[in-house]
Amino acid sequence: MSFGFFGIQFGWGLQMANMSAIYQYLGAEESDIPILWLAAPMTGFLVQPILGYYSDRTWTRLGRRRPYFLVGAILASLSLIVMPNSSTLWMAAGLLWILDASVNVSMEPFRAFAADLLPPDQRKQGFAMQSLLIGLGAVLSSSLPWILSNVFNVVGNDEGSAIPRTVHYSFYIGAFVFFLAVLYTVVKTTEHPPSDMEAFLRNKRDTAGLGNAFKDIFRGVFRMPLAMKRLALVQFFTWLALFSLWIYFTPSITQTVYNASPGSVDYQKGVEWGGVCFATYNGVAFFFSFVLLWITRRYSAKHIHMVCLSVCAIGLISVLFINTPSPLILSMIAVGIGWASILSMPYAILSNVIPADKMGYYMGVFNIFIVLPQMLAALGLGAILDRLLGGDTVYALGIGGASLFLAALLLRFVLEPQSSVSEI
Repeated sequence: MSFGFFGIQFGWGLQMANMSAIYQYLGAEESDIPILWLAAPMTGFLVQPILGYYSDRTWTRLGRRRPYFLVGAILASLSLIVMPNSSTLWMAAGLLWILDASVNVSMEPFRAFAADLLPPDQRKQGFAMQSLLIGLGAVLSSSLPWILSNVFNVVGNDEGSAIPRTVHYSFYIGAFVFFLAVLYTVVKTTEHPPSDMEAFLRNKRDTAGLGNAFKDIFRGVFRMPLAMKRLALVQFFTWLALFSLWIYFTPSITQTVYNASPGSVDYQKGVEWGGVCFATYNGVAFFFSFVLLWITRRYSAKHIHMVCLSVCAIGLISVLFINTPSPLILSMIAVGIGWASILSMPYAILSNVIPADKMGYYMGVFNIFIVLPQMLAALGLGAILDRLLGGDTVYALGIGGASLFLAALLLRFVLEPQSSVSEI
């Protein structure tokens, strides 16, 4: 059921670890990077609520969610193949829009897919299993350029390309893995048709049209259950921190640890070590997901998530005080603990407070509070760093750590359904 997430995260992990470097290889300044990343949150903001709404109303020979998985996987795999062949900065930025939209087509229905097929008392474990496979996919993809360079001795650039061969080959492998993993889930799982097909088709017919779709989506944002509203605020500050990590970690360590500029040998080493660090936190998330599978049987998702967010905050803030490569691994261990929880516990809480027949739609709406902080960071974080913090990108990670502590505090006000709270 969850194996497709391995492929989705393999592709997404390549993007997270390498896009800032790709932009810099093509001539971007550090202050330009946030706005060039705007594609990621914008596509999620526009695509995921609509996809969730329509996947709730879909039934085909492939089922409800699986057609979306498959189409998204095909488009994302093609985008991954083309991305490292970008010849200009704006070509890479445009391809990121296409890649992110395609990943969203696959990823959003996957969240609802697990909630569709699992009873409420198994959802914490189900989302923890997704977290496990996400961690495995991301650790392999994030470390792939380093492995190709240091194990298989892939070096240099192809003629006429500013992007190293290691990145080219990594993205090609990622395209293959993405497609095959999603195809495995499509082939090996079965979805259940609506219990009352006649009522399902009648409701679909009566509310057809884009006008009804946008009206329902807009109305639903203001009719979220109270627990979902409070959890959305937690997500807002959580993903503000994560976006800071993704866009600024690699540029900051090439600057503070390697003292290197784009195009130099030390800069490429810094980028590769950044990939290793990303692989580390994703690897920790993979192994910690086994711990989550165990502790969710005893502790509530809310309390688990509060502790994990606080640990993640400490990991991000610690990067400000590190000036050699090896200690960054310890920081990433803390980030990985938080990442495992971020990928699972909020969805376990959410799936038990929203209507089953609108699972895909509300999962999509929930994503608004993931992408909105990323959009704000993309539009404003570069200016804040430039004008107030002397352009030192490492301070973005400190802002992210403070944001995570605030998210953990706000989580105290989220009430879980009594039935979902285990003994503490």
